[in-house]
Amino acid sequence: MAGTDIKTHPIHLGLGATAETEPVFTGSMEWYIDYAKRHDSDGTEGRLVSMHSFSEAWDVWEMHPQGSEVVMCITGTITLHQKEAEGSVTTTLSPGEYAINQPGVWHTADVEEEATVLFITSGIGTQIRPR
Repeated sequence: MAGTDIKTHPIHLGLGATAETEPVFTGSMEWYIDYAKRHDSDGTEGRLVSMHSFSEAWDVWEMHPQGSEVVMCITGTITLHQKEAEGSVTTTLSPGEYAINQPGVWHTADVEEEATVLFITSGIGTQIRPR
């Protein structure tokens, strides 16, 4: 039996310490809307575990108002930019290093070459704005 590729099938961590394989990730907003519908009953305790590779800077800022997000670099280097009430924080992550986006903190990222990143996200109410 083969394992499941997290890049194509993210994981939902839900109430009662459950874990579920998600349908094929399309990258579209519709996928995220459907995800929210599937797991709405888990509220703020639900978490999406996903892994993505980037070869360019993000073109948006995002913010998760109701929960923290773990951002862990798997390969390459990623520079995470966070806008907090006290000012901006920039953190460069190498493989095995992580940062936490606290609830309500706007964040974006830059990459110089390709980087792969693991996310553990509380996504309810996520907001996105152009960079």
